[in-house]
Amino acid sequence: MTRAAAPLRWLLAGLRTLAVWLLALLVLFEEWGWEPLQRLLARLGRWPGLRWVEGRVRALQPWAALAAFGVPTLLLLPIKLLALWAIGNGQVLLGAAVVIAAKIVGTAVVARLFTLTQPALMRLAWFAIFYVRWIALKTALLARARASWPWRAARVLRRRARRWWRRTGLR
Repeated sequence: MTRAAAPLRWLLAGLRTLAVWLLALLVLFEEWGWEPLQRLLARLGRWPGLRWVEGRVRALQPWAALAAFGVPTLLLLPIKLLALWAIGNGQVLLGAAVVIAAKIVGTAVVARLFTLTQPALMRLAWFAIFYVRWIALKTALLARARASWPWRAARVLRRRARRWWRRTGLR
């Protein structure tokens, strides 16, 4: 290895580590938000009009299910771009709030749509292969994150906070 290649290798290793941690943070957000938000929308889905809509979504053919699953992402893109425009024009808090709200709403809708369309989507061979690989990657990332020092420290702090909360009786 030449002297010039060493800094490049170091930079690439650092970028790879950064990418893995950013992906892990994204996975953790999706993991923490996906199920609770999906359950919330499932409760809303019990309303008569929404129950009918959910039934129609469940009955979609695979390619239509893929379109229904992808539409919310496309619909949120202009909203996120508007938020970036607001940030660029000095409205940092407004823009950040819109981005966060769009992420939460988008995650909730996509989680519910995925639950409704998963059986149809899994009939697409390429989607099923991608999904299995994604689950394997996500599992590995979560295992790596859970083994990290910050994760373990956060778990200890969370346990202590829960014990303190129970002892105070403030529930």
